[in-house]
Amino acid sequence: MTFNPLEELTLAQLQQRTSIKWRAHPDDVLPLWVAEMDVNLAPTVADALRRAIDIGDTGYPSGTALAEAVSEFASRRWQWHDVEIDRTTIVPDVMLGIVEMLRLVTDRGDTVVVNPPVYAPFYAFVTHDGRRVAEAPLDHEGRLDFDALESAFAKATASGGNAAYLLCNPHNPTGAVHSHEELGRVAELARRFGVRVVSDEIHAPVILSGARFTPFLTIPGAENAFALTSASKAWNLSGLKAALAIAGPEAAADLRRVPEEVSHGPSHFGVIAHAEAFRTGDRWLDALLQGLDDNRELLADLVSEHLPGVRYQPPQGTYLAWLDCRELGIDEQTSSGLAVVADLSGPARWFLDHARVALSSGHVFGTGGAGYVRLNFATSRAILTEAVSRMGRALSL
Repeated sequence: MTFNPLEELTLAQLQQRTSIKWRAHPDDVLPLWVAEMDVNLAPTVADALRRAIDIGDTGYPSGTALAEAVSEFASRRWQWHDVEIDRTTIVPDVMLGIVEMLRLVTDRGDTVVVNPPVYAPFYAFVTHDGRRVAEAPLDHEGRLDFDALESAFAKATASGGNAAYLLCNPHNPTGAVHSHEELGRVAELARRFGVRVVSDEIHAPVILSGARFTPFLTIPGAENAFALTSASKAWNLSGLKAALAIAGPEAAADLRRVPEEVSHGPSHFGVIAHAEAFRTGDRWLDALLQGLDDNRELLADLVSEHLPGVRYQPPQGTYLAWLDCRELGIDEQTSSGLAVVADLSGPARWFLDHARVALSSGHVFGTGGAGYVRLNFATSRAILTEAVSRMGRALSL
């Protein structure tokens, strides 16, 4: 029987955790919101951390182990054979790395284009650093809309300032995995308008059956772009801070301008764990992906049985489901004192209050997100089944 990392832990064991997923709500709430998985560490990663603890290896990070491990992984999994170590740098995490890449190619007041509905921190991190966000919404199928993208690029560069495009590859929250053809069109438009691309590829290892990941830097025309990745999502290492920024050949000189102190931000334990995951974590990852495939199918059955008013398009990648709850008629302004997470409204707040299931509220993902919820299905079949059953029972009352 194939090992499934998602089936190792009981709810009682998970409730002993002190991370935000398990502490933001009371114990009677099933948390399917933030992108943490309900898994133990991959054994090789746990062993690497234990070795570091046993020898007191708790100093500052050093060397290129993470870059080398990512390069090896990219070659094995994606046939990307030219990740050059001297065109990489470690950063504290993907979002802080994104901020640093945007600082290299834009100035305060410049425009950064995003594709809503999209990962909510894109808005916060960009605007807090003095850049303006311009939206190029996804199309009705949840994929890149190239007319909208061309229009946004044209407006962003019309005044002569710098502009960047923050690409989510694969896309969060829809789970769309951009095709080679789609990314080629992105590169062509970016070149035509002089827009620099920063590709968030944090979910790149989490590609489900039927899809294939294409690193943006492998696309002709993307030579002046940046990509950022880490093991945090695929191996559940968000609490061990580390990530890698990679520059295309034409962006190497820009990358060298990253301030030295940025590389002091990653945790030494983070670098150890992320490097080990990319280097030796394939077998565990393959087992996880099979479990996620099974849960993706299970969720489709559960939604059909218990949530007939909800539309669900199974994602191609990530472990996040984007559920369209607009037909339920739940007012986006619903309020209750029971919600303890900021920016929670509409269906997400309603399901928390009435079903005791915590989901991410769609409106925080930008234009097109109102009336949706994001559900994290990286959990056991028992927890997933109970959560959706609760949601269905609450709607039937």
